[in-house]
Amino acid sequence: MLRSVLFVLCVSLAGIVHAQKLPNVTILATGGTIAGTGATSTTTVGYTAATVGVQRLIAAVPELAKVANVKGEQVFQIASENMGDEHWLTLAKRVNTLLAQANVDGIVITHGTDTLEETAYFLHLTVKSRKPVVLVGAMRPSTALSADGPINLYNAVILAGSQEAVGKGVLVAMNDQIHSARDVSKSNTSTPDAFRTSELGLMGYIQGGRVALYRQSTRKHTLDSEFDVAALSVLPQVDIVLAYANMHPVAFDALVAAGARGIVHAGVGNGSLATKVLPSLKAARAKGVLIVRASRVGQGILARNGEANDDELDLVVADTLSAQKARILLMLALTKTSSTQDIQRIFYAY
Repeated sequence: MLRSVLFVLCVSLAGIVHAQKLPNVTILATGGTIAGTGATSTTTVGYTAATVGVQRLIAAVPELAKVANVKGEQVFQIASENMGDEHWLTLAKRVNTLLAQANVDGIVITHGTDTLEETAYFLHLTVKSRKPVVLVGAMRPSTALSADGPINLYNAVILAGSQEAVGKGVLVAMNDQIHSARDVSKSNTSTPDAFRTSELGLMGYIQGGRVALYRQSTRKHTLDSEFDVAALSVLPQVDIVLAYANMHPVAFDALVAAGARGIVHAGVGNGSLATKVLPSLKAARAKGVLIVRASRVGQGILARNGEANDDELDLVVADTLSAQKARILLMLALTKTSSTQDIQRIFYAY
């Protein structure tokens, strides 16, 4: 009898010790396709996003209990095309609050894929911790055959609880791959391999429950970032103008009239400026609107004083950032300064 009692106690203690060794990972749910449902198991388009709550997402992957002590919190329940500045500020503040707690080792954020890269980069610049933050989504709803959400979530929790991810900035875990928030983009409308870092390369893989990292970003982020959103309730209005053949300047004029403090010009090629938009661009700059030259191409460094005389026009170039990520960095930069020189320094640092 005594032996039986001792055996039970030993097994129980072993289970407690094992649980204590597991990392503590909090899952913050925001909606998206990973929480979506379709009419049938073969519905992979035309489904309804953001219908499944965080506890159901966790319950659908019981294997999570073997790799982390998981808690869930529903922050939003939206499709990510509806993600706004107010959501970003709320999310960043909540992440920073949680990561300041000793009993939180990492955070996973479930998110719709349409704007996942933008939320990831915003957090990359505003999270104040070396602890891992991992964004994850799905390209197929939870009800679909071969839904990718469960395995993506499982991998994201492993990554968020790993020592390998500490200090690496905000990461994106999709399709068994690890990407830096700065460089990743959604590159396909519907396939599971939609997320790519096509030019600079992914950071690594998650295979068989093991995190394998091969590179990291050298650009400033998280604890090294100069941006702090703790006291912010709004962000400066920054918009994007996409260039095209026979482009009309009406978009510049309208955005300035609507109160834009900054405009990212996603130019053709190396960020070229069409002659007919120059008067509107100069007028916007004369009113104090910051202009960043980016490219619609998707790869390459934007050359300063290359396709435009940036010094003379008093413009900023986006370096390798996409227009949508340049917008985020410009918004945050404008909370610190309105100096073109300072903002150009920021774009070369981040």
